[in-house]
Amino acid sequence: MGKEIESIALGKGHEISFKVTSANAGFSAADLKDSDVAIEFSKPDVVISNIEKCFDANIPIVVGTTGWYDDFTRIRENCFVRKQSLLYATNFSVGVNIFFELNKRLAEMMNKHWDYEVEVEETHHTQKLDAPSGTAITIAEGIVENLERKEKWIKGTDEDPAHVNIISHRIDNIPGTHVVRYQSAIDDIEISHVAHNRKGFASGAVLAAEWLVGKKGIFTMRDVLDL
Repeated sequence: MGKEIESIALGKGHEISFKVTSANAGFSAADLKDSDVAIEFSKPDVVISNIEKCFDANIPIVVGTTGWYDDFTRIRENCFVRKQSLLYATNFSVGVNIFFELNKRLAEMMNKHWDYEVEVEETHHTQKLDAPSGTAITIAEGIVENLERKEKWIKGTDEDPAHVNIISHRIDNIPGTHVVRYQSAIDDIEISHVAHNRKGFASGAVLAAEWLVGKKGIFTMRDVLDL
């Protein structure tokens, strides 16, 4: 992702003022002094530290790492108290964010059709550390929020009709595929998003970074895309 983001940013005329790798992961806020905005795609165990360093440097930060949301309330409060800027998303692809909205609308429509059961299936490359993916969780939460007979999502499968099951697969060289499947005894209804490469995620992250400069607060891709 870092390489894709760098390529797209340079192609749009931006400069890369500082790059973080495993070799300089212990960077300080002072290292960000020449930066206008940071884009963070790292790992769940370092993302909180990276966010706080950007807050210390008064640098807006776009966060694409997932798996840290247990700390979201604390980070959100810290962001507002310190008058900082954070834009987070489980997926920065424009197409995926449109898919999120389609998923919510379909869930609303299915409230009248109790004979359909729903599940979410996601497939990613074997290097992806978290399962289910953050995107799959966002999809499942969209269903829970809009399909009245569902109370929560779970990883794997069970027979509880109040649950939305998320099934995860890890296969080499799969950028990301997400499927929402409604099944009945008569037919199936599916909507899906298939990423052909990582450029969509990277271009969305750069777009988000461009949008975030000069703003204060907490934002998502819904704000960027005015969805």
